[in-house]
Amino acid sequence: MDCQEIIKKSIADGDAVIPELEAQKICRNFNIACPPTILAKGKEQCSSVAQAMGYPVVIKVFSRHIVHKSDVGGVITGIQNADQLDKAFEQLMDNVSKNAPGAEVEGVIVQKQMPKGVEVVVGGLKNDQFGPVVMFGLGGIYVEVFKDVSFRLAPLNKDEALRQVKETKVYKLLQGVRGEKPCDVAALCEVIVNTGRLLAAFPEIKELDFNPVFCYPDGCTVVDARLVLK
Repeated sequence: MDCQEIIKKSIADGDAVIPELEAQKICRNFNIACPPTILAKGKEQCSSVAQAMGYPVVIKVFSRHIVHKSDVGGVITGIQNADQLDKAFEQLMDNVSKNAPGAEVEGVIVQKQMPKGVEVVVGGLKNDQFGPVVMFGLGGIYVEVFKDVSFRLAPLNKDEALRQVKETKVYKLLQGVRGEKPCDVAALCEVIVNTGRLLAAFPEIKELDFNPVFCYPDGCTVVDARLVLK
């Protein structure tokens, strides 16, 4: 299924947000890297998928009725082995049952837990006056606290993306602090450029949110991808 077909199906299904697995497919079509991610239908399949993928893993509830998984306890990270996975699966289901009792659960997403990097956010929206706009800044749980962000019209090139990155305070972290290796800023700029291309390519996408994006000395990975439809 290509990107346009995914979007059309999501609209036909009445989805306000493109489901995570499909969102990752769209990202990969635009050379935006995401962690290995597989949907499991039950505990047994969840266990076999995790075993094949290799620990540590993250599990997330998969439900079209739940947009913000963390808000209902629908994400459990740092699972190191099969015993922990078994307990985490039961905890996840219990959390969702209590906090989102009306949600239809279609399965559990098993995702390879990526090593920590410098956390940034890459986002975008459609502005009524200017069109597609790409945002970059400090990511993770602090994005709303520090509001260390910069904006550019999309599409944009790598030189403009680099200027956008340099406008933020997080750029100092990307250069390496206290003996840490500098991050691959060129790869990050490529993510920003490709995000702008993605946003400009599909008028049906109202906004997108890649948070966090982990930046490493040798690349970047979008850990969580959210694409919101008009």
